[in-house]
Amino acid sequence: MSKPSEAELKDFEAQADAWFKENTVTDPGFMLPLTFMEVSTDEQFDFLCDWQRKVYEAGYLGTSWPSEYGGHGMHPEFQRVATRAMKKYDGPIILNAIGIGWAGPLLMDIGSEEDKKKYIKGMLSAEDIWCQGFSEPEHGSDLGSAQLKAVRDGDEYVLNGSKIWTSLGDRAKYMILLARTSNDGPNKYAGLSFFLIPMKIPGIETRRIKKLTGEYGFVQTFFTDARVPAEGLVGKEGDGWMVAMKTLEYERGAKVNPAGGYYIKELDAMGVVDLARNSERGGKKLLDDPVMRDKMVEQMMEIQALNLNNQRRRMAPLNQDRPMGLAMMNKLARTEMIRDLTEFSLAFQGTRAGYYVGDENAVDDGYWHRSYLNSFSATIGGGTSEIQRNIVAEHVLGLPKGR
Repeated sequence: MSKPSEAELKDFEAQADAWFKENTVTDPGFMLPLTFMEVSTDEQFDFLCDWQRKVYEAGYLGTSWPSEYGGHGMHPEFQRVATRAMKKYDGPIILNAIGIGWAGPLLMDIGSEEDKKKYIKGMLSAEDIWCQGFSEPEHGSDLGSAQLKAVRDGDEYVLNGSKIWTSLGDRAKYMILLARTSNDGPNKYAGLSFFLIPMKIPGIETRRIKKLTGEYGFVQTFFTDARVPAEGLVGKEGDGWMVAMKTLEYERGAKVNPAGGYYIKELDAMGVVDLARNSERGGKKLLDDPVMRDKMVEQMMEIQALNLNNQRRRMAPLNQDRPMGLAMMNKLARTEMIRDLTEFSLAFQGTRAGYYVGDENAVDDGYWHRSYLNSFSATIGGGTSEIQRNIVAEHVLGLPKGR
């Protein structure tokens, strides 16, 4: 596919700009989630499904994915233009993160033609919401020790066990699942297999988990003799660890095949600056304090460095020494930065820092508190920050494995 001309991109940009200007709703009359992990109410879910469907049907989601699978078959440059327009007008998040962010790119990479034709379009249109069944209650971040059993019985597998922190699990139609099909083999990874399974079947139960923020973004999923089609197996039995690692490349941002949009609202860094400028301590402007001013400048420098690195990672000549270095550090650096910055924003608020969403004295209706508490989930999901540091150390810097 040839790269579009400047005239073609400018024309598409004008169309996208006009569409998002006319159609973006930032205040529907209820609190919108900042991430796909915070969708609690039916009105939030229905609104975001409708929003994703509209963006897709307008041609601004799945823009560069093949038309034979439900995409719009255009050059990736057009998708970047569309997503910039969405950000310009502060559009709501795209809901189906697991579908079009994780499962979709995986299927485009290694999936069968049947699976691509069956699943991709529903992912893009939000008709089919997906969730992820990786983490388990007893094993934390040790994904290789997953114990949920999948036993072959004719044309089906019988599932028993549970998964936890299943984002949108109570609303999803499908799940990507890592399960144990064998206890044999040279190591614990050899007996794992990867499945695409339906959620709305007998034997699968979900229970909502209330977060510190008061929201219900996660569930625990229980499997009791749940029977799923054997055709949902991706690859062969025992290939699950390899497939899961490919999936995590997309989840962690080390590999991209963007369908467009964003699943987590990027923090408004300049909003933090404005908050600092308008804050006082002891009757004086907060930024008159040289310590606070220096801290603010440090935060802005880090944000700029991360943004420039994000551009640099797409320029191969600037990454010849460690081609995957920036991609593999991005998840760690950005999620930790957001947590630090939102915590820093609370330091400006004095006694009002004790008020949360719904309190009349809360600053910006508790937006910064909510952002801070929710920032922890991104430092855990897709591999904790500790795991990410090990990955960077071992696979980028070449350091030996720790004990």
